[in-house]
Amino acid sequence: MRCLVTGASGHLGSFLTRRLVEEGAEVFAVVRPESDLWRLADILDRITIIRADLGNISNAEASIANAGAEVVFHLAWQGVTSAFKNDASQITNNVVGSLKLFDIVRSAGCRVWIGVGSQAEYGPTDDVLTEDTPARPTTAYGISKLSVGLLTRKLCELSGIRYVWLRLLATYGPMDDERHLIPSVIRKLLDGERPQLTSGEQEWDYLYVEDAGNAIYETAVQDDVEGVFNLAGGQTYTVRRILEQVRDLIDPPAPLGLGELPYPPDQPMRLAGNIDRLTTATGWRPKITLEEGLKRTVDWYKDRATKV
Repeated sequence: MRCLVTGASGHLGSFLTRRLVEEGAEVFAVVRPESDLWRLADILDRITIIRADLGNISNAEASIANAGAEVVFHLAWQGVTSAFKNDASQITNNVVGSLKLFDIVRSAGCRVWIGVGSQAEYGPTDDVLTEDTPARPTTAYGISKLSVGLLTRKLCELSGIRYVWLRLLATYGPMDDERHLIPSVIRKLLDGERPQLTSGEQEWDYLYVEDAGNAIYETAVQDDVEGVFNLAGGQTYTVRRILEQVRDLIDPPAPLGLGELPYPPDQPMRLAGNIDRLTTATGWRPKITLEEGLKRTVDWYKDRATKV
């Protein structure tokens, strides 16, 4: 399988890229010009790196076209943190860049387009998300993800390309961005600090990152899988429970600053995804329990701390 992975140096992208390499795929990894490739360090000699920014993807048109990828995994996205959720670049860079990318790979012989979307496409709701939940995004980020998903679906239909769009809820695991909740709390606890937190009553659906990468891989290798799917763990846990488990794996007596911060005005209190459509289509199910996933994550950060 000849593959192109955008966002390959990111958290989820690196796990997907590693799975593809392990399965013997020829992988062209599209990463930003300034990206540090530390997550891919162990497989750099087995992949081809293409340096390109989604906002200026035309600069790498020749390299992407020459890759001649049969399967394209589009994970790259600029501005995924909350600070950029309503930034105009969500449209000018991400939507425009994604459509240009599609045009390049379509002309180069792409047969399968797999994009990673977001739960933000649905907008705020306390209901369990199914693929039939009305899409009512309220942020530029959610609107842009939905737009790219809808536009590439139609373009795939017109071009005879198999289309998969995975609406991701939340992942966690080793090598995560330390600005995210779980790794930031791990880091503070390992440093002997008291993390300031909300009360932790939110119920969120977290998926271990390796499981997420494996799910994306399964949609690629099964020729009859097509359409929009939720990508999640299928089970919710309170943030309080998650962070208490993290604390207990590091230092059980350590204090957690639960309730010291107010909830942000747009804080989702329940984020739950139904994954029946994906499991029925692919046979995939999450394998790593929350307990095991948190242990692997904490162990990775402990090991990293001893090497710094």
